[in-house]
Amino acid sequence: MNNLFISFYKRNSLVIAIFMLCSSTIFSKAWDNWRGPNYNGSNESGAALPVDFDQTQGVKWKTRLPGASAATPIVFKGRVFVPSISVSVKNGKKGQGELLAMCFDSSTGKLLWSKKAGSGYRPGQSDGFDYMLHDRSNYASPSPVVGDDAVFFFFGNGDLVSYDLSGNEQWRRNLQKDYGDFCFQWTFSASPTFFKDKLYLPILQRDEPVHGRGVNNAKSFLLCMDPKSGKTIWKHTRASSAQKESLESFGTIIPYDDQLLVAGGDVLSSHDPKTGNETWRWGTWNPGHKQQWWRLVPSPVVGDGIALVCAPKKAPVFAIKLNQKGSNSGSDGLRWETSQDPLLTSDVPTPLFYRDDFFILSDLRKSLSRVDPKTGKSLWSLTLPGKYKWRGSPTAGDGKIYFMNHNGMVLVVSADKGKILHQAQMGDTYDDNTRSSIAIVSNNLFIRTNENLYCIE
Repeated sequence: MNNLFISFYKRNSLVIAIFMLCSSTIFSKAWDNWRGPNYNGSNESGAALPVDFDQTQGVKWKTRLPGASAATPIVFKGRVFVPSISVSVKNGKKGQGELLAMCFDSSTGKLLWSKKAGSGYRPGQSDGFDYMLHDRSNYASPSPVVGDDAVFFFFGNGDLVSYDLSGNEQWRRNLQKDYGDFCFQWTFSASPTFFKDKLYLPILQRDEPVHGRGVNNAKSFLLCMDPKSGKTIWKHTRASSAQKESLESFGTIIPYDDQLLVAGGDVLSSHDPKTGNETWRWGTWNPGHKQQWWRLVPSPVVGDGIALVCAPKKAPVFAIKLNQKGSNSGSDGLRWETSQDPLLTSDVPTPLFYRDDFFILSDLRKSLSRVDPKTGKSLWSLTLPGKYKWRGSPTAGDGKIYFMNHNGMVLVVSADKGKILHQAQMGDTYDDNTRSSIAIVSNNLFIRTNENLYCIE
């Protein structure tokens, strides 16, 4: 009997090992960057995920936050990391804001530590607008990232700070002090990427001042930094023929195989992580670079040997083949695009790749669509409820898709059938511009609204 059990165990262990090696999905107990452990918005833990919940039902814990942020909660080794803004109010008037790096216990919601992370650097106030406290996208909007038992917080004013998991500051720098003031019309909010023991960040900006910020002839660039010291390992200038706002990108570097994928400036490019050198590029979705106001918000997402890039403002989605060589454009290097289906577009949300298909959330068409990666054809499309825009990038696990609108309403959708399983009002009545994605770890959801952080089980 024992010999039979051992033989059965060995055979099944081998099957499981082969499955894990062949599968492109990482089964993780962490959500270590803003698009999750697979860099595509998915996380399968094998546990059942919540369906029926609201502000009281199914709540494992809830904690009040000092201010709004578009950042997604980062969950790692029993901790939840979120940036925030604390605003002082005196005589009914808002005072100076503080940029905060915060850490909560993932089991109880208890605050483990909170650090004043901001250096006070506040460029470009000549237009009289306070971007630190801007409700639409403030300086605390980038998501943190973890790696090598450290957490890295980046803020829109250029502050980049490293802490160990206990909250001890390891190093800090301000990228605008180091490389010049950013040239962005809106508040810069790209999130850093940790990949193969290095820290990466894209600064894809316009080449002229805007709203009194930045300098003439500014260059877009990629940074690779030593996570132990914060020192720059390489800085790569990323050229583009785009014009004005179309040079700007708020997306994140997405690693694939041994490449770094970067979308912005009307092109998708691939870079060597060791040097930053460009290995190939595809573009453009803006022929002749005629559109000067096509800033890019979504990050690329990889699946089935292609990378999806969403051109802005109701323009199509493009499925670009990976592992190209040199500079390519048009049909050369393109698998498909979605100009024939007006629902398949996204101005702000980054698409999801899950269970071998893409899921495209259109904030401007108010729809969610499941898309065949081979053909670009929609397998189903769901019209979304309510008057608010759905801009939180979708995430998925356990056959369910989760995303949130500006008012803090969360939808739970069946990945297979495209049916709404549940909708939960997690934000307050008058909340607006809630933009965070929902983190999935084990059997828990971590949901950030404008005022609260929830753990749902």
